[in-house]
Amino acid sequence: MEGRTASSSSKIQPPKYGNLITVLSVDGGGIRGIISGVILAYLESQLQDLDKDENGNKNKNARLADYFDVIAGTSTGGLITAMLTAPVGENGRPYPAEDIVRFYNENGPKIFPQTSRIVDLWKALTGSKYDGKNLHKAIQDKLKDTRLQDTVTNVVIPTFDIKKLQPTIFSSYKTLVAISEVMNHITKKNNTDFPSSMDQHLNYGRFLVISIGTGSKKREEKHELYDAEMASKWGIISWLYPLIDCYQESSSDMVDYHISVIFKAFNCQENYLRIHDDTLPKEVSSIDVATTENMQKLEIVGKDLLDKPVSRINLDTGRYEPVGGPYKEKLQRFAKMLFDERKLRESNAKEKNRTDIPRKTK
Repeated sequence: MEGRTASSSSKIQPPKYGNLITVLSVDGGGIRGIISGVILAYLESQLQDLDKDENGNKNKNARLADYFDVIAGTSTGGLITAMLTAPVGENGRPYPAEDIVRFYNENGPKIFPQTSRIVDLWKALTGSKYDGKNLHKAIQDKLKDTRLQDTVTNVVIPTFDIKKLQPTIFSSYKTLVAISEVMNHITKKNNTDFPSSMDQHLNYGRFLVISIGTGSKKREEKHELYDAEMASKWGIISWLYPLIDCYQESSSDMVDYHISVIFKAFNCQENYLRIHDDTLPKEVSSIDVATTENMQKLEIVGKDLLDKPVSRINLDTGRYEPVGGPYKEKLQRFAKMLFDERKLRESNAKEKNRTDIPRKTK
């Protein structure tokens, strides 16, 4: 039986005992979640290498949830978040990150059954392309009856309420939900009495954020797909897929742009790592092509991405530009920061508990 260290058998101590607030965010993207799975498996393996047992062996019990204060995701990223935090794996631990790719390979063809283009078009015109039954079954089989309050670390699942036409956040962290509701109220009321910026009250240097993307079409291919002359001739149906593309691209790009601006403004951009490949060829950029061939290609994309140079969004052009060595090396650095933060918190918490023990009077 493998040895088990303290860091792999208990929840992470709260940030008050350390120097950082650690956040992991996973994008949506359907079957492209395989790319995220490859990246996350590598990060977890690095943490396991650092978190050795008493015999100096790699600790395979360590999980990503042991090192992050918050794990967030939407759509397929929400599913990945649940797998990383639900205590339904072996010995009541979350599933290892390497199970993510296996899950998509086994369930992807059932969740996204492949049919002819004519059938796809008919379904798109008459109702949902997929009924979701196989997705619900796969999730139920994997996660059982886990609820938000059962997760081993704080979870955030952002959604959009089409009835209220506003964002809704599902989270195991009640304070975060309350803050989001207050901010929604303030935004709607356009309250000028509220401070114009909350940034002055936050120390962004304390945040360590890893954001995992699921890839997007190669920029040149995007330009070839649409132009003003083409768009001027589109009807309602012709606008359907371009609108979906615009929605998917703008949501992830705007978040990355906003976070990059904040971290750069506070001179702590080295605490933010965005891993995203915006050079996907057209054939693998789909969110629902779950053929064996395409899923294998997506896994290769994830592995190749680890060896690509770290890219950061240029705030002037909006394009991603190389800024350093490979993502693999950057993830090794972040893994060391996460591991050191975990150890620091454990040490400080232990010291605090020791000093809090009342001394016996003679």
